[in-house]
Amino acid sequence: MTGFSRAESQGDGVAWTVEAKSVNGRNLDIRCRLPLGFESLEAMVRAEVARRFKRGSISITVTLTRTAATATQLRINRPLLDQLLALARDLAGAGAAPPRLDAVLAIRGVIETVDEGEDAAKRDQIQAQLGTDLAQALDRLAQARREEGARLGEILTLLLEDIAVLVASAADCAATQPAILRERLKSQLSILLEAAPALPEDRLAQELALLITRGDVREELDRLRAHIAGARELLIAQDAIGRRLDFLCQEFNREANTLCSKSTDVELTRIALALKATIEQFREQVQNIE
Repeated sequence: MTGFSRAESQGDGVAWTVEAKSVNGRNLDIRCRLPLGFESLEAMVRAEVARRFKRGSISITVTLTRTAATATQLRINRPLLDQLLALARDLAGAGAAPPRLDAVLAIRGVIETVDEGEDAAKRDQIQAQLGTDLAQALDRLAQARREEGARLGEILTLLLEDIAVLVASAADCAATQPAILRERLKSQLSILLEAAPALPEDRLAQELALLITRGDVREELDRLRAHIAGARELLIAQDAIGRRLDFLCQEFNREANTLCSKSTDVELTRIALALKATIEQFREQVQNIE
């Protein structure tokens, strides 16, 4: 599901913007872009996103701007640098070439920017406010997705009604009636008997039963009705239903394909093809549902 939200704040010579964007995705994919020096917030960002959303590609971008003239200096993140150098020594012992200094310093987080006069208390205050703005942006994004979901729910309900109408039409089709199908097969077998009178009657009975079974689509129609009922229940549920609807779409397609393969009637085949097309439209919309 798609959506966009934004939250802004400023204080003590610093201004920041939190943007949250969402596009369709089969699973939950979280991407974070945080300003230098605030990489430690990534775990919190991911946790907050995962707490609210179950599906979609979510991008969080935090932009920080210094609004007051302050002296800025660079600082080496010694714990991270020591870990990287220790790892490089271990790899060198295994025959790997030692890393270049510029490559090590280019690793994100090794060099940090620090404003003179920005103490730990001020930094903690900024991070706390960023957390508040992040929660606000995510709540707005969730609201936007809910509004889109309500509109998609109406579309899915209409498509589901179209599927139900097609299933009812298939059930009413003369080709689905066992008695009519049996008479047609008897006629075909009579022609076969005249052409091959030496074929045993019990073998003919077995072939007749097999042909009737293969041509009877009542079981597929019953399963389609059950899937329609299951989809209707999901559409009124209040939790995440996207993946379960995905599974139902697969089952819808399976039964529609079997209906087409069993059909020996032009009208039933037409209905089955229309059913497959409507199911595909339903499946495409389901990809937008969380």
